[in-house]
Amino acid sequence: MRIVILGAGFGGLELSTRLSEEFGDGVDVVLIDKGEGFVFGFSKLDVMFGFTDAEHVLHRFEDAVKPGVRFVRAVVTAIDPIAKVVTTDAGTFDADILVVALGADLHPEMTPGLLEGGHEFYTVPGAFALRDVLHEFEGGRVLVGVTSTPFKCPPAPSETTLLVNDFLQERGLREHSEVSLVMPLPLPIPPSPQASEAILAAFEHRGITWRPNSLVRALDPARKVAVLSDGGELPYDLFLGVPIHRAPTVVVDAGLTEDGWIPVDPLTLQTRFPGVYAVGDVTSVGTPKAGVFAEGQASVVASAIIATVHNAEPDAAYDGHGICYMEFGGQQIAKIDVTFQSGSRPVGWMEGPDIELAADKSTFGSDRIQRWFGRTWTGVDV
Repeated sequence: MRIVILGAGFGGLELSTRLSEEFGDGVDVVLIDKGEGFVFGFSKLDVMFGFTDAEHVLHRFEDAVKPGVRFVRAVVTAIDPIAKVVTTDAGTFDADILVVALGADLHPEMTPGLLEGGHEFYTVPGAFALRDVLHEFEGGRVLVGVTSTPFKCPPAPSETTLLVNDFLQERGLREHSEVSLVMPLPLPIPPSPQASEAILAAFEHRGITWRPNSLVRALDPARKVAVLSDGGELPYDLFLGVPIHRAPTVVVDAGLTEDGWIPVDPLTLQTRFPGVYAVGDVTSVGTPKAGVFAEGQASVVASAIIATVHNAEPDAAYDGHGICYMEFGGQQIAKIDVTFQSGSRPVGWMEGPDIELAADKSTFGSDRIQRWFGRTWTGVDV
C-alpha cells in the first residue's frame, strides 16, 4: 500500500511518523514538500527578536526519513482526487490513500501597500528579515495588524505585540514609542475569556492600544497610515502585518475546495473523495488554523489508515483539542488549552503566565523534534 502525504508541517510529519512506528517498511509512505525544512511558528519569533539564529530553528526534511517513509522535495503541480494521482515537478505519484496537508498560502501582495510600506511576520522569510529591521528601528509608532480572516495561530498577533513592547523597552525606545494592535476578533482569544482577560490586562499595563473588530485593508506608504475596515485610519512608522491566507491554488484547481478551503468530515477528516483525507490549515474543519490542531487531526487519520491496513473498522474521532504557548514578554509564558467540537461552543482555559512554563514550552518543541527528526533540540540556543 502506498500513502502519499502532501505537506510536511505538523500534520504531515506526525502522520508519517505514526505510520512508520506502526508499519516500518511494511507500507510505502511518500512525504512531499517543496521546502527544505520545518520551522515551528514560535521559532520564527525567536529569530525575529534575536533570541536565536535561523539555522538553529530549521529542521531539514531529509532528517525526517525513517523506515517506510521517503521524502521527496517537490512542488505539487496537480492533484487528481478521484484517481488519487499527484503530479509534481519531480514526477508523478499514484496513491492508495492520499492525505492533503499543504497548509495555507500567504499573500502579502494582496493587501495594497503592504509590500511597499510594511512588513509581514507570518512567513519564515518575512519573520527572519524583520530581525534586522527591528534592530535598526529607532522608535516611533509600531502597528501590528491582521489583514484578513481566517488567519493562522490566533494568539500570535497579541504575542508579537507584547514581544515588540518588550523589545522596545529593553532598547530604551519604549518611552517615545507607541504600540498598537488591530484584530478582527472581539477578544484576543474568544474561546478563552480567561486568556483574553489576561492579554487585555497586559495591554493596559503596558500602554498598548487594542483595536478589536477591525482589519487592516490597505497601507498608504506615502502618508504612513493603515486604512481599516471600520473606516478609520491609524498612523505608523513600522507596520507588522498578518498577511491574507488562501488555500494553495493547486488544491483549488483540483476541485477539493468549497468556500475557499477543503471541507472534511469533522470527526474523520475524510473529504468527499474516497480514500482522500485533508488535515490542518487547508481544511474548513472548524478549529483554528494552527499546527497543534493539524497534529491532532493527523493522529486521527493515522489511526484510520492503520485500521484499514489491518482490515479493521476505524474508530478514532477528532476531538478538536489543542494547546499552545504564548509569550507575554519578560520571559513570562502562558499555556492556553482550547477545545472545538462540532455543534458545541468552543471552550478554553489558561495557565500562567509565569516563568516556570518556559520548561513546558521547551519540552513541547524538543519532544516533537525527537519524534519527527530523531535528534535532540532545544528551542532557544542559549
